[in-house]
Amino acid sequence: MEKISEHQARLSFYGGAGEVTGANFHVETNEGTFLVDCGMVQGGKDHEVKNWNDFAYDPSQVDVLIVTHSHQDHIGLIPKLVRQGFKGKIYSTQPTMDLSDIMLRDSMSIMQNDAEKEGREPLYELKDIQATMGLWKGVPYHNVTEFLPGWTFEFKEAGHVLGSAMAYIKHNKKSILFSGDLGNSPNVLLHDIESVKKVDYVVMESVYGDRNHEEREERTNMLERAIEDVAHRNSVLMIPSFSLERTQELLYELNDFVENGRVPKIDVYLDSPLAIKVTEIYRKSKEFLNDTTRKIINDGDDVFAFPQLYYTKSADESKEINNARKPKVIIAGSGMMNGGRIIHHALRYLSEKENILLFIGYQAAGTLGRIIQSGAKKVNIYGNDIPIKAEVRTISGYSGHAGSDELVSFVNGFKDSVQHVFCAMGEPKSTMFLSQRLRDYLGVKATAPDEGDQVTLDFS
Repeated sequence: MEKISEHQARLSFYGGAGEVTGANFHVETNEGTFLVDCGMVQGGKDHEVKNWNDFAYDPSQVDVLIVTHSHQDHIGLIPKLVRQGFKGKIYSTQPTMDLSDIMLRDSMSIMQNDAEKEGREPLYELKDIQATMGLWKGVPYHNVTEFLPGWTFEFKEAGHVLGSAMAYIKHNKKSILFSGDLGNSPNVLLHDIESVKKVDYVVMESVYGDRNHEEREERTNMLERAIEDVAHRNSVLMIPSFSLERTQELLYELNDFVENGRVPKIDVYLDSPLAIKVTEIYRKSKEFLNDTTRKIINDGDDVFAFPQLYYTKSADESKEINNARKPKVIIAGSGMMNGGRIIHHALRYLSEKENILLFIGYQAAGTLGRIIQSGAKKVNIYGNDIPIKAEVRTISGYSGHAGSDELVSFVNGFKDSVQHVFCAMGEPKSTMFLSQRLRDYLGVKATAPDEGDQVTLDFS
C-alpha cells in the first residue's frame, strides 16, 4: 500500500458505505490511526452474517476510536474490536457512553441466544463490554480534545438521539467532519442540528437522501388519528419502536395528547425493558435536552409518564398484555421487528383486521418490518404462517434522520469551503440521489463511496 506523506490521511470506508448500517470509518495518518464508529450490520440474517467477518484492519494497530452516538449500527462491534486487540482510547459524549453500556449489554444477551441456536461463538462476552467501558471517556460538547499529536476533535450537536454528536476533526490547516446520524430537527426533546460554517471534507449520512418527511403537525395528527381509530374500533395499536429516542419522543407526544384531552382515554403499554432503562437515562440527563423540554420538566411535569401508561419490565407482565382490555396501545421493540417483544404481539394481533400496525421509523431491507411495510400478505413468525389482515400504516415524520431537504440545507452552510462530501450510511439509491443533488444544487464535489473504497486526503 502506498505510504502516506506528511499532512495526508488515508480514509477507508469499511462499513456504512453502500448500506445504512455498520458505520466504520478508518483513518491512517503519520501520527497514528483512528476509527470513527464501529457498528453492527443490521437488516436480516443475510446482512448480519457480515458481523462475523474479520475486520479489514488490525484492531491492535488502532490508537483511538471516536463514537458519534449509541445506536447499535454505530457501536455494536466495539466489544469485538476490544476482544481482538484494541487497547486505545474511546471518546464520545457522556450520554453516549452511558447509553452504550446499556445498549451493548442488551445486544449481547440477544446475540448469545442466537449464537447458541446457530451453534457458533458469540461475537463478544460480558468481560469484553467491561473492558470496553474501561477504555471509554465522556467528553463535553465543544471541548477541543487532542487525540493524536496535532489532531483534535470537537463534538457538535447532531440532534439525532440523546448525546449524539458530529465529530469535527482538525489537523494543521484542514478539517474533516463525520456527521454520524443527523436528526430530524426540530426535535421535541433535543437541540437542533448545529450548523457548520467551514469544513474541508465531510462524511455524512444519507438515509433519507432521496425523500422528505411529513410536516411535524401532519405526523402528530396521523398518530392522534391512529389512536382515535383503535379506540373507535375497540382494537389494538401496535407500534414497533426503537428503544433509544423514538420511544422517548413518542411518550412525550402521548403525554401531551393526554394532558390536553386530544385522545380518548386508552391504556398504553411500554413493553420493552431496554426502552424503560433508556428512558431513565433521559430523565437523569435533562441538561442535554432542549430548553423547552427542560423547562417543562423543571416545572414538575414528567414528560415520560401519564395516566394509563404502564411500564412492563418482566416477561410475565408482557404476557399479561394479551389479557388486558381493549382498546390498547402497545409500544414494543424492536423498531424494525427483527426481534424483541413486538414479535409476540405481531403473532397475536396481525391476523385481526380491526388492529393497526404503525411504523414510525426506518425499516432496513431484509427486516420483518420492511417485508410487512412493503405489502406482504403473510409472514412466518416462529414457524407460523401469519396472514396480515391488520391495517399497516407508516409515519415517516417520526424518523430520527434528517430528510433530503434538510441534508442539502446542512451542506449549503459550508458549500464555499468544502472540497469533498462523501455520502454514506444510506441505501445506494439514497446516497447516489443525494450526491447528485448536492452537485446539481450546490455545485460541490459529492460522491457515494462503496464499501472498501479508500481516498487520500490532503491536510497541509
